[in-house]
Amino acid sequence: MTTLWQSLLIAMRALRVNKMRALLTMLGIIIGIAAVIAMVAIGAGASKMISDQISSMGSNLLLVLPGSTTSGGLRSGSGGAPTLTYDDARAIKAECPSVAEVAPTVRGSAQVVYGNQNWSTIVLGTTPDMLTVRDWPVFAGRNLSPSDVDGALKNCIIGQTVADNLFGDADPIGKIIRIKKIPFTVVGLLDRKGQSPQGTDQDDVVFVPLRTAQRKLFGSQFPNTVGAMMVQAKDAAVLDQAQEEVTALLDQRHRIGPARERDFTVRNLSEIMAVAEQSSRVMSILLGSVASISLLVGGIGIMNIMLVSVTERTREIGIRMAIGAKQRDILLQFLTEAVLLTTVGGIIGMGLGVVGAMVVSKLMDWPTLISSTAIIIAFLFSAGVGVFFGFYPARKAASLNPIDALRYE
Repeated sequence: MTTLWQSLLIAMRALRVNKMRALLTMLGIIIGIAAVIAMVAIGAGASKMISDQISSMGSNLLLVLPGSTTSGGLRSGSGGAPTLTYDDARAIKAECPSVAEVAPTVRGSAQVVYGNQNWSTIVLGTTPDMLTVRDWPVFAGRNLSPSDVDGALKNCIIGQTVADNLFGDADPIGKIIRIKKIPFTVVGLLDRKGQSPQGTDQDDVVFVPLRTAQRKLFGSQFPNTVGAMMVQAKDAAVLDQAQEEVTALLDQRHRIGPARERDFTVRNLSEIMAVAEQSSRVMSILLGSVASISLLVGGIGIMNIMLVSVTERTREIGIRMAIGAKQRDILLQFLTEAVLLTTVGGIIGMGLGVVGAMVVSKLMDWPTLISSTAIIIAFLFSAGVGVFFGFYPARKAASLNPIDALRYE
């Protein structure tokens, strides 16, 4: 009876005799495994990038935006008129039990100047709670304080991109910058956040006290209004409840009756984030599935070559049976050859897949995440391809009649 070790030695000897054919046979598996690993790494990297960008927005968030209004029979679009106020924000924090923090904002763009350097950026009027809501630590200096907001003081904190363009490597803390020709003292430098899910640079921003923005930078006929509010629930379990509480409170404060259209919109950012994460997962599965087609093609190639090998070695099979080899010995021999082909091809493919993912990451500046789980699954799958596609040729070899095999020319 032939042992597994003997079958392995016979298989290795048979492959050495036909090196070029063995290499070409393995090529489909090599390409398939390499493609699967590289595509899964690219997809996983994209998923992680999206997840990190989503996490950078903060957790358990609701976004309250101005809605449409009707005046004189004319309806404005969403956000077409200022309908939210700073008092609304304070009422939400005070009267909604499921709400942890509220950060109202007034947004605008402005040219920021320091010395002979200038930079166009986003200026956001807000409160100290913004950094808590956004999970955004201060890298140096301090956060804005309630007294900065209440006193409409001309202090600000800046993002890393603004600091790089205005100050280079110098320490910005305590320096005076001019926003719309108004001097502001830099009291804090934000930690780096990176891109948002929309692809914008989150570090390209200047935070100023809300009252300062309302009265001195973006003054209007509605000095108490805000452009939006970011509301953070106490935890994910009460996020829907917080949304209901905020909606009910604003309905009451804005005197919104059952038959009247709301002049505000409350959006659950977690639902938007979940859709983005689901999309990235689908993309990863799609990339892996497309690459897996190469494995199917490679497996069919192995079956084809093994069938040719059985035909070429018919007399050898007949001789082995004539001297005592049983059907299971012949089956084991050819099955071992098929598994050896796919396993060696799988190992080479894994190496090429890892290298390919690194090259893509380097040349295209695209994040990749090489998973050890994906490598192990790819290896086992390559061996499984050998068993699946090698079984029929092995079975055909084992079922040959010894007399007919010896007579085969």
